[in-house]
Amino acid sequence: MKVDIKKFDFQSNRIIDSLGIADRELFLKSGSKLNFKKGKLIFYEGGIPTGIFLVLSGKAKIYKTGLDGKDQIFYIYKAGDLLGYHPVLCNEVYEDSCEALENCHVLFISKSTFENLLKKISSLNLLLLQNMSHEFGVMVNTITVLAHKPLRERLALYLLILRERYDGKEITVPREDLANIIGTARESLGRLLKEFKGDKLIEIKQRAIFLTDSNKLQRIASSEFY
Repeated sequence: MKVDIKKFDFQSNRIIDSLGIADRELFLKSGSKLNFKKGKLIFYEGGIPTGIFLVLSGKAKIYKTGLDGKDQIFYIYKAGDLLGYHPVLCNEVYEDSCEALENCHVLFISKSTFENLLKKISSLNLLLLQNMSHEFGVMVNTITVLAHKPLRERLALYLLILRERYDGKEITVPREDLANIIGTARESLGRLLKEFKGDKLIEIKQRAIFLTDSNKLQRIASSEFY
């Protein structure tokens, strides 16, 4: 059975895309533009939220640091994605951290402005609620994969997911981050990437990963290929 990549996509770009033209313009004019260099924190676990973020360009990762000091990356945001609104709506601290995976250009909307937008844009409340429900399902799917799928299947699945995050182009996630995404040590990842390359499932050029046999990767990800 083919793996449905959409089940692992927050689809948080749909929030803004689903607004009417006038409401979308109002939303986009309500914030200030910020730049975060690669490796800089956009927000951090335990921090008090002061607003929400819309990625305009670049990519960012959300992760949680375990008691052993290792990071588990749960998702990679790209241009068009809205993030950081959950704790604002719930009036809670951040449960995870968000770091620029590459140089990021974002729109920041303060908490008070965001609350005013919720009053002015009637459809925004429902869109946020629907997406929060969808994201919950994505997190359940992610946790299930990390807990039950063998490493080989996890890598195949996340290579397919990441290709979508990189708009069908080469995957340039650093090896340490890729290891933290699939929940393994960097050394184990290296050996498995070498195996995938030998099986002609991927190509690696200057550390960028290209998928060369998506069908076989799909079969591995869905436990149909050994």
